[in-house]
Amino acid sequence: QVQLVESGGDLVQPGGSLTVSCVASGTISRIHDMTWYRQAPGKQLELVASISPNGETTWADSLKDRFTISRDNAKNAVYLQMNSLTPEDTAVYYCNAIIRTWISERAAPYWGRGTQVTVSS
Repeated sequence: QVQLVESGGDLVQPGGSLTVSCVASGTISRIHDMTWYRQAPGKQLELVASISPNGETTWADSLKDRFTISRDNAKNAVYLQMNSLTPEDTAVYYCNAIIRTWISERAAPYWGRGTQVTVSS
């Protein structure tokens, strides 16, 4: 089976920076788009950014100027660099990836369990 594991969540002061990571492992044949979502307390899941295998990105308009998404295909990893953080960025950040395994006929979405980012003084 495939696992996605996020890491790097932490407590950070307003104005600070933080990078969260997501690494996929398992019987992976190919990873298509990789996406970061986040969910603030009491709110709906929100799209942050998505990145294709060749590096094309899709962004939430409000976050594009502060965050950077990247991926390392050799490591089955996707990263989200967050700058100028505010308390409103406090959320659980989730990794999603469309993955084809060596067994499956079609690619399917997989989710990590999330990593907590807390922005507070």
